[in-house]
Amino acid sequence: MSSNAPLIETDVVVVGLGAMGASTLYQLAKRGELVLGIDRFVPPHSNGSSHGGTRVTREAVGEGPAYVPLAMRSHEIIAELEAEFGRTFLVKSGTLIVGSPMTGATPLHGAQDFLASSIEMAERFGIEHEILDANALRARYPQFRQFRDTDRGYLEPNAGYMLPEALIEAQVEGAKAHGAQLLTDTIVEKIDQIDGKVIVKTSAGTIHAKRAVVAAGAWTRRLLGAPFDRLLTVTRQTIHWYNADDFTPFSPENMPVFIWFVTDRLEDYFTGFPVTDPSEGVKMVASRDTPDFDHEQGTPAAERWETEDFYTKHVGPNMVGVKPDIVNNATCLYTNTPDNGFIIDNHPDMDKVIVVSACSGHGFKHSLGIGEAVAETIHDGKSRIDLSPFNLARYL
Repeated sequence: MSSNAPLIETDVVVVGLGAMGASTLYQLAKRGELVLGIDRFVPPHSNGSSHGGTRVTREAVGEGPAYVPLAMRSHEIIAELEAEFGRTFLVKSGTLIVGSPMTGATPLHGAQDFLASSIEMAERFGIEHEILDANALRARYPQFRQFRDTDRGYLEPNAGYMLPEALIEAQVEGAKAHGAQLLTDTIVEKIDQIDGKVIVKTSAGTIHAKRAVVAAGAWTRRLLGAPFDRLLTVTRQTIHWYNADDFTPFSPENMPVFIWFVTDRLEDYFTGFPVTDPSEGVKMVASRDTPDFDHEQGTPAAERWETEDFYTKHVGPNMVGVKPDIVNNATCLYTNTPDNGFIIDNHPDMDKVIVVSACSGHGFKHSLGIGEAVAETIHDGKSRIDLSPFNLARYL
């Protein structure tokens, strides 16, 4: 950065314009805040965690009661955005979670039995749902090769999948329409707080702000340093799209988004999506325990053998009509905390900086509610939804 680079002053700067940052930017701009958003790429993009065409959503999230209000509010905000922009951002194919009682299995996102926890959340919060036994599952969903007699399904009819790139694009454009400024293709080099003012040094100049929101995902740990550099891990996940004999059974009218615990082992669960455009193929994905890596040295592209291996181990043995032919594959970054929960809290050494990372691979469905809650915290002094379960103190 040259010595004569411009100095920009604003009320709030939002660093990172993925799911969390774009939502926060939009909600702040709607409230009349003078806000500037920064991204090292041009959002929406495929370099982080907020891409891939679809993201599963539901309101009765098995992660626990702290998450449900955020997911429910996100669905309300999506309806508002759809009315504002005249576009579809949530396809209500329904979301189906299938499994048998999990005893002694590794917890998923803090839930020992994710299916049981999802049902408990639906009952606690009055969310419309249906419980299907194994016979009902077999009769209704011939796309699945086999169910265990002990399997049951949780079906949430008003859930389905979000369109991540479209949502980010709309919120960024909406923020600009409300007066937000953007700096894209801009690298944030350092963030300091001096005498109550946030100083953000970037490749395009220096920014002075009253408040900052850091939603930088995988880049958070290097940007902010301690304690985030020791708390956060970054893992590489692969996404796979396959051909089908006939795409009709996989349309949103005939198949919901599903999360299927094929066995009690977490490595055997995977997620599948309905198909709206057959040319894109049938999307299948799962969270796998992969090693922490330095993504800033480059994220390896998805390899053909990985998609072939995923089909051999998971898709082929369990799905009817999905062919091994590869239509596409991709990678996605998960930035994870030790307990797989979110971090939404002030920086421990900079009280004017709110950190909204990491989201541990299950954040998109909550992102619109989180963006609103963070904007309320800045604009109103507090949020309607309690964010205290996501504080940093639980790790320190």
